[in-house]
Amino acid sequence: MTVGAETYPSKPIRVVVPWPAGGLVDVAARQLGQRMQMSLGQPMVMDNKVGAGGNLGAELVAKAPADGYTLLFTTSALTMNAAMRPKMPFNAVKDLERVAVVAYAPAILVVSPSSSIKSLQDLIQVARTQPGKLSYASAGIGSPAHLMGELFKSRNNVSVVHVPYTGAPAAMNDQIAGLIDYQFANAAVALQQIKAGKVRALAVTSTQRMPGLPEVPTMSEAGMDKFEVQQWMGLLAPKGTPPAVMEHLVREVNKVLALNDYGQSLQSAGATSAKPGKPIEFETYFQQDLAQWTGVVKAANIQPE
Repeated sequence: MTVGAETYPSKPIRVVVPWPAGGLVDVAARQLGQRMQMSLGQPMVMDNKVGAGGNLGAELVAKAPADGYTLLFTTSALTMNAAMRPKMPFNAVKDLERVAVVAYAPAILVVSPSSSIKSLQDLIQVARTQPGKLSYASAGIGSPAHLMGELFKSRNNVSVVHVPYTGAPAAMNDQIAGLIDYQFANAAVALQQIKAGKVRALAVTSTQRMPGLPEVPTMSEAGMDKFEVQQWMGLLAPKGTPPAVMEHLVREVNKVLALNDYGQSLQSAGATSAKPGKPIEFETYFQQDLAQWTGVVKAANIQPE
């Protein structure tokens, strides 16, 4: 396969990860890169560019040369940011090409162990009969937990107070202390606390139960249909990347996704690997995700900080 006069890849590939080193997204990216580079024959160098809720790294890739040597590994924060910030310095839809969804990470609906709320139906009942009494936490305005919380409110037509924090750990600390009533917590943050008995899980937002929490029902099983919300993690490239390069990348990603060990490397953090797929499937999913969060942002009149 050639791109111009050179064989792709003929040098290291830079993968921009706009999230902190050591976190779930970074781990998923590095595990993918380690497996892909063995087949590609060139290193995949991870570059953590943190800032602006993932937008700093995304913008860098959106404006990079479309030659396949600068890629983006990010999450559904990209669609959430696009929904909230229509005037970003780049266009998430037009300036980036979807390569492949690589993994999914559900949220876990949790309450404090001392809470009188024992189930999802308890939570909905209290929220409906006592408007404004309950509060839910998030990692900040516009965070996934915030948008999921607003989606939950709108689907159940309830009034609940949103309490934004400066990050997921701070929100979890107050959840443990019983200072707020519930939250849709990131699985990577919540799993350890659930297993330690510091918070109680009511449901998971994935389509199937989590391997690490087999006793916890999905939202659907707990009585709320069509609330299957997971953060996707995926690989993207600058718009205009040569089709031959895109095809090569898709093929290599799919090889990794077909391996059982890749999914196993993510399970301890509460994530699951995606199935091998095609860019058009990612594109369709991306557009649906963007439409959903645009609707949530508009209905709740969420203004970015």
